[in-house]
Amino acid sequence: MSAALLIDILLWGSVFGVGLIAFRRGPPVFKASLREGSMDFINIVPRIALGVIGSGYIAAIIPQEVITGWLGPDSGWLGVATAVLAGAATPGGPVIGFSIGTVALKSGGGVPQVVAYVVAWALFAFQRVILWEIPFMPARFVWFRCAVSVPFPFVAAAIAMVIGRP
Repeated sequence: MSAALLIDILLWGSVFGVGLIAFRRGPPVFKASLREGSMDFINIVPRIALGVIGSGYIAAIIPQEVITGWLGPDSGWLGVATAVLAGAATPGGPVIGFSIGTVALKSGGGVPQVVAYVVAWALFAFQRVILWEIPFMPARFVWFRCAVSVPFPFVAAAIAMVIGRP
């Protein structure tokens, strides 16, 4: 059994399990969950489409030489540091962050550099810190969280370097 099939089975199994829980809680809960799930699906599909199309434009705009030079497998730790800064500066949600990471991999980016980019994006996306975290949590705590999280993209890149693949 392939990994993709196993992931599909786990995802659809979890959907079925949550649906079964909602069904057992009663028809009003089940109907409300179907309605909300359908609306979430309708709202996310355009975002995914824009992210995929947008990443294609990004791939077309950024020359492959730039990606391989700054984030290529031969860029080493300087490439990892560049990827961390780029990840922190990338605006947008997962559709954008992961799409750009995929484009970088397909355009010749090194696996450790792209892993560092995605991890840094997940931890430090600047617009998320400013727009979501600081308004809801004390700024001092947010900056402390960011400072404590600085090593993680570098550790992830080091693991990817040791393993050879993420």
